Amino acid sequence: MNGAVPFLPDSASTAAGQLDVLSVALLVIALATLGLVVLLLLTFCVRYRKSRHAADRNLDERKSWVWEISWTTASFVVFVGLYAWGADLYLQESRPPSSAADIYVVGKQWMWKAEHPDGQREINTLHVPVDRPIRLVMTSEDVIHGFYVPAFRLKRDVVPGRYVSLWFTATKPGHYRLFCSQFCGTEHAEMDGEVVVMPEGDFQTWLAANALTGTLASEGGALFRRLGCSGCHAPGATTRAPRLAGLFGRRVALRDGGSAIADEDFIRSAILQPASNPPAGYPTTMPSFAGQVGEEDVVALVAYIKSLVAQGGTP
Repeated sequence: MNGAVPFLPDSASTAAGQLDVLSVALLVIALATLGLVVLLLLTFCVRYRKSRHAADRNLDERKSWVWEISWTTASFVVFVGLYAWGADLYLQESRPPSSAADIYVVGKQWMWKAEHPDGQREINTLHVPVDRPIRLVMTSEDVIHGFYVPAFRLKRDVVPGRYVSLWFTATKPGHYRLFCSQFCGTEHAEMDGEVVVMPEGDFQTWLAANALTGTLASEGGALFRRLGCSGCHAPGATTRAPRLAGLFGRRVALRDGGSAIADEDFIRSAILQPASNPPAGYPTTMPSFAGQVGEEDVVALVAYIKSLVAQGGTP
């Protein structure tokens, strides 16, 4: 065990040490509170036991406001402090740095499928570089799964019908167990794998050795054209439809008067459920591709649309 706390599992991410300290603080405060309560119970049992005739058992009901206010205030301050501490860690883990590299993960009964931006694919294994922020964009093809790496102290439920994200920075090279933390069917116990953390040079070598003919975005571009999407969304198209270059990350006005950020989940919904949040100023003519494309195809399409920002480009 090489964790920040001796009795906890190995610690291999920037978040692990902070979460370990918070967990120990919660445990210490809980044990201290329990010890104080037990000590007071034993003290009163001994001091006011029936055989002790010298004990004062009068019915004086004077209020001990000082003790009550002090105890309540101390408890309030301690627990608000713990809440603020935990909330700060939660906010840190919900805001990936802009430099984080995206990797797409699809959970299904009973395996994890990872897709790297350069097109590398893995099943039940995820290779990542050490000391580089990694953001996982995850979804499920069937039921709820739970992506859980104990050494990173991070877990995220992966649900069908939407994208969820999880980011981390691995701090030590090694092989770390990956589990599904949600019961997902008869072979749930076998839905495990590993995260392989590698030095940067070794990771680049692995990427080169497993390179495919095209990137995930290029695969999505080919699918985009094959499905006929460019007929409406290309710059020269005559059909009135939203242009996609520069769309990702932008705030989009919706027909119902609201707005939304065009993130991965928004784009996924636009592909599979275009009538759910139609953009303002455009007719609802786009067909749904639900049932026509699988989750891996949607991942490729999302990667392609995201790439149009970097290319500044055209479909």
